Amino acid sequence: VQLVESGGGLVQPGGSLRLSCAASGFTFSSYVMSWYRQAPGKEREWVAGISRTGGGTDYADSVKGRFIISRDNAENRVYLQMNSLKPEDTGVYLCKAGLLYWGQGTQVTVSS
Repeated sequence: VQLVESGGGLVQPGGSLRLSCAASGFTFSSYVMSWYRQAPGKEREWVAGISRTGGGTDYADSVKGRFIISRDNAENRVYLQMNSLKPEDTGVYLCKAGLLYWGQGTQVTVSS
């Protein structure tokens, strides 16, 4: 099982980034997928989740209306479109498959 995140970087407040998570080694379409983030000195927090078919999504209140989670089951990928970024969005963003599988994360830094 492998989950590889990409798309992180440094962005100014108000900017946008699109994260991608490439999955392999398991039946991607059978798993609910989630994005989490972890800021320095803070606990890991759930950001967004998407159902197996992509028909259902949910978001943490802190990102609702700014972030969009999506998936492509043909490409075994899950995405996180992040808009109107704030400095408090800074952290390592990780994707998770079901309850067990984690990626290594990609760093997002929001700073002027």
